[in-house]
Amino acid sequence: MQTHYKNYLSCCDISNEHQYGSTMKKVVIASKNPVKIQAVRKGFQQMFPDQEFEFTGLSVDSGVSDQPMSDEETLEGAKNRADNASQQVTYAEFYVGIEGGIDVSGEEMTAFAWIAIKSTGQYGKSRTGTFTLPKPVVKLIHEGKELGEADDIVFDRTNSKQKSGAVGILTGNVIDRTSYYTEAVILAAIPFKNKDIY
Repeated sequence: MQTHYKNYLSCCDISNEHQYGSTMKKVVIASKNPVKIQAVRKGFQQMFPDQEFEFTGLSVDSGVSDQPMSDEETLEGAKNRADNASQQVTYAEFYVGIEGGIDVSGEEMTAFAWIAIKSTGQYGKSRTGTFTLPKPVVKLIHEGKELGEADDIVFDRTNSKQKSGAVGILTGNVIDRTSYYTEAVILAAIPFKNKDIY
């Protein structure tokens, strides 16, 4: 069976659950950031090649600080996003929260993200790889800037968090933000690909 994927980035009205038909499983991403939506789309496409999905981005509250500063807070933010999306849109099969965070160890900061996928009350979770942030970025974060804002200032970019992100800038796009998230989306989807043992 040929697989079809639809990504409704421009669709703001998601109240009509039958608008696009009922044969495709609906995936709600708890963000309107196109990088995150693309990462989820790619992750689901790779994990479930024989299934059909509709993807919709939705802005929701994370319930944590704008810049999470610990592993625990970042995971909480990802789960909160998935939970809040499921409360706003009740008809989807999957809800995906992605939360970027920072961990502090001495004078160093490492960046990462948590992905939480929620389906019928069950969660799949995975964390991305981590990387150490450069000192000028660390300084601005200590001054109260978010990581994306600090990246824009240090690297003279505009809205980098919706483009390659810090990981793309620092690796010269060997790993961009989309691919960085995609692998973790795949890992977070493991329980739903292996339902008989989870």
